[in-house]
Amino acid sequence: MNMTAKDENQNESRVPHQWMIKECPIYNQEYSDCTSIRARLHQWFVFGQLVDCGQWKRDSLNCCRWVEEKDVNAAKELIESEKKRRKERLLAHYRNNVWTKRKSPPENWNAPLPDEIQKEYESTYLYVKSKEMKGEAPPTFDPNMSFCTIM
Repeated sequence: MNMTAKDENQNESRVPHQWMIKECPIYNQEYSDCTSIRARLHQWFVFGQLVDCGQWKRDSLNCCRWVEEKDVNAAKELIESEKKRRKERLLAHYRNNVWTKRKSPPENWNAPLPDEIQKEYESTYLYVKSKEMKGEAPPTFDPNMSFCTIM
């Protein structure tokens, strides 16, 4: 059955959360990273067992099916996998009961910086660039002054 461009656009628009789908090579790279010797040693050390990397492979295949064949079911399965992965990644954040989450920013969140901090800020690269972007004349600096920091 041949699909017209209009049919393809309708298929694409019928997939909610399509923005969650990454570029296909990313899934393949994640699978390769997960199955590498280095990753396997790390998994064994951290978890005491090897991690199942099969989901990355399934995601890679589903991504290819979605991109090449516009398979809506593959896209939906891929999006569900991304949602599950995202939920697992944010689980610790949602379970956090140590810190109280704010309902709004602090009252003085945009107060001017203290004088000593403002003076330090005026000798930074960011300050110079912000002045340039605003069209203001950049301040004069000692030509020997360095903006580089080695940590």
